[in-house]
Amino acid sequence: MTTTLLRTAADLHARARAGRRATVMTMGALHEGHATLIRAARDLAGAGGEVVVTVFVNPLQFGEGEDLDRYPRTLDADLELAGRAGADVVLAPSVDEVYPGGEPQVRISAGPMGERLEGAARPGHFDGVLTVVAKLLHLTRPDIALYGQKDAQQLALIRRMVRDLNFGVDIVGVPTVREPDGLALSSRNRYLSAAERRTALALSGALFAGRDRHAAQEALRARAREVPATHARVEALNALGESRAAADAHAVATAGGPEAVRAAARQVLDGAARLTPPLTPDYLALVDPSDFTEIGDDFTGEAVLVVAARVGTTRLIDNLPLTFGTLGAAS
Repeated sequence: MTTTLLRTAADLHARARAGRRATVMTMGALHEGHATLIRAARDLAGAGGEVVVTVFVNPLQFGEGEDLDRYPRTLDADLELAGRAGADVVLAPSVDEVYPGGEPQVRISAGPMGERLEGAARPGHFDGVLTVVAKLLHLTRPDIALYGQKDAQQLALIRRMVRDLNFGVDIVGVPTVREPDGLALSSRNRYLSAAERRTALALSGALFAGRDRHAAQEALRARAREVPATHARVEALNALGESRAAADAHAVATAGGPEAVRAAARQVLDGAARLTPPLTPDYLALVDPSDFTEIGDDFTGEAVLVVAARVGTTRLIDNLPLTFGTLGAAS
């Protein structure tokens, strides 16, 4: 389809508008993960709606020593990919268009959630993210805005901002897109050498190990629940021909929980720290997605296993959602 490149919000607002508008915000260097977001936006906007993709490298969310200057800028390729995925418009504003008069004196504060994990590692990062998201929501005026679940803490903060500040927009999270070997797609992956990329697989490997440990625990708990909780437990297990194994399984399931999930994931990261080149973990956490605090052993409901690490000079993040208290795990 034909995709229009615009540079100003005024040009966007001058377009005839019919149906719902869906916005996908990016910093460019688009890849298949972005294409998935754009296709989801196309589906939600419908044939009569409009999909707007923003391409803007936001200086406010880069801290001292981070990669603002070397962040890839590939607008021609971005325009082509966005068009193939179903975008009607690519809005690529200048810094002056988004921040007229220089850096804004009034900014959005991410609050306590924005100071944890990714916020602790990158002070002020989420204030910059929320400020530009608020600006771009005003500039594009969408009915729907879509964000990738790979940036789980960012997505949670955007949802909180929209709720707390009464933005009239629906926020939609789109699942992480991965390479066939499990590595989460990221614009920063292009910085990795072949050896660094092999090491980087430990991020998704750690998450998958935690997920598998969790799935095993949930299955064991389900089996334990099927056995009568009376003095007849041993007889019942013997009848299954697996008394010791089932009893051990019950003990493992009872003693497992969130800490066992963390331990399984941590073991993979520890191993990757001994590779050449090594992986340097930043954090590993199993958190409540409502506030990104660590969950306790008695937690039930949706949680997110999150990880961040450096390989060489490249910093990567990843996460997986898990559900505690029911059989199975989301992935």
